[in-house]
Amino acid sequence: MITVQQERTAVAPPGFDLSVTSGLQRYSAQHGGLTLTSVFQPVFSLSHMRAIGYEGLLRAHDSLDRPVSPLDVFGDAARVGDLLLVDRLAQGLHLENFRLLGAEREWLFLNVHPGTLIEPYHAAALLANLKRLGLPPRRVVLEVLEDPAVDLDQLAQALVSFRERGFLIALDDFGAGHVDVGLVWHLNPDIVKLDRIMLLHSAHRADMAATLPALVALLHDAGKLVLIEGVETEHEAQLALACNADFVQGFFFGRPHPGVTDAPHAQAVIAEATERYREQTEAHERRTASRLAPYIRAFERAAERLAAGEALEEVCWNFLGLDQAARCFLLDSNGRQMGRNVVLRVDRAQNDARFLPLDDAQGANWLRRPYFRAALGVPGHVHATAPYLSINEALPCVTLSMAVQIGERLCVLCGDIDWLSDEPS
Repeated sequence: MITVQQERTAVAPPGFDLSVTSGLQRYSAQHGGLTLTSVFQPVFSLSHMRAIGYEGLLRAHDSLDRPVSPLDVFGDAARVGDLLLVDRLAQGLHLENFRLLGAEREWLFLNVHPGTLIEPYHAAALLANLKRLGLPPRRVVLEVLEDPAVDLDQLAQALVSFRERGFLIALDDFGAGHVDVGLVWHLNPDIVKLDRIMLLHSAHRADMAATLPALVALLHDAGKLVLIEGVETEHEAQLALACNADFVQGFFFGRPHPGVTDAPHAQAVIAEATERYREQTEAHERRTASRLAPYIRAFERAAERLAAGEALEEVCWNFLGLDQAARCFLLDSNGRQMGRNVVLRVDRAQNDARFLPLDDAQGANWLRRPYFRAALGVPGHVHATAPYLSINEALPCVTLSMAVQIGERLCVLCGDIDWLSDEPS
């Protein structure tokens, strides 16, 4: 049961109390012997360097003013069949308190149980609350968490209806259990919130740190904005910047609070993190350029000799003699490989017998590879790819390429470099 206990002589919506905490007005409600109220965690745009929204979070205290975990509140409600009731109560509190924030343009990120969205009565109550508060649906981001008990097709259909009314949809806690990209296609959210667990993995595993930017790029290609939540440390902030996330949320940038964020402080935190990211990026680029320099010099010399009419097998030895040089090969103007790979060490082509079917690349077509297209775009100039996974041994690789005129033919000389680390060896 929800009870009302008026603490101030002010008009409060039915079921809510209006009180003052730390000089801020906010609503609270009584439920099951607990006092429930709202705090708001800011969501920041790294590019805009300011809060662009606030996520409403439930806070609960017992009769002795001891904090009670929101997970316990919702868990107890689920056990007695009141989950959707408490979910709707939390939504109402967040909406009322968001209006008191005085935020004029920012979004309200509102956690909504999927059952609320597909249940007509609860959905109608949410729309009625918004109308009463004069809050247009475009100001609300509905955060949805997958629930095995809710029919996914029914939920997707309900989300289409809410989006048509102007709401934005966010898929919450993506990657918390497993990364189900199919869920993104099915529910078609506007924003995907990557769970903090992905940051934790990326902070301790190089392969995950490399995968996170690719995942963000995949979501961007699908037309989704990406929010990384749970950013708590400087290192995690740098990971969020490096993977090109759109939005961030977490203690490093701003803690949950009953009121709006301190805008100048938040801007300073983001500016400092961005400046450190710039410094680290430029340092990384200098290391990469220094590491590539001897390979590029040897590769340019090989291209000169090739253009002068020497055989491919004769011109590549200085390049292949460098520690991490893997192979040279030559492509025609259509991207087809002319001859076999040229390697220095006899065992190089067979260093992993599992990939032996890929050893003979003569006649292979590399038309789709960026290094081929880049070389043809600016003949006579050495191009270096970003690190990518080589098909030869499924290892990180950087490819140098240059379009070279050999007699009447325009060909593309290519050289692969093993790239197991971003630091010089």
